[in-house]
Amino acid sequence: MAKGTFDATDLIAPLMIRIPLGLIFMAHGSQKLLGLFGGQGLTATFNTFEEKLGIPPIFTLLAIIAEFGGGFGILTGFLTRLSAAGVATVMLVAIYKVHWINGFFLNMTSAPGRGHGIEYSIALLGMALYLIISGGGKWCLDRLIFRR
Repeated sequence: MAKGTFDATDLIAPLMIRIPLGLIFMAHGSQKLLGLFGGQGLTATFNTFEEKLGIPPIFTLLAIIAEFGGGFGILTGFLTRLSAAGVATVMLVAIYKVHWINGFFLNMTSAPGRGHGIEYSIALLGMALYLIISGGGKWCLDRLIFRR
């Protein structure tokens, strides 16, 4: 595209990725951090991650920060690339530690004793990778704060 021309896709595409991804991760982060939306809260999350997944408390804390803080950063477009990198890391760990054993597909029938596969996690990872590469777009706080 020639310099100075306007493309509506450039204006809105990153925002259309940021809104759902940011909301999803703020919701999941608030389950772990605050116990909202039926979540366990902070103490139980630390225990579950360590006992069931073998994840040390410092990495659990980083995951919670990446989910809640990263979700907020993605939603608002504040430190978008850093926030998306945190979310991408969380998704890679989730794929490896939780979902890989269950194959590719979600457990759509909620069959007992079977978790979800990597399908949904890959979609979220792809959204985060897009934001790492593209940044937050024209409608983000990064652009306002850093004047880029």
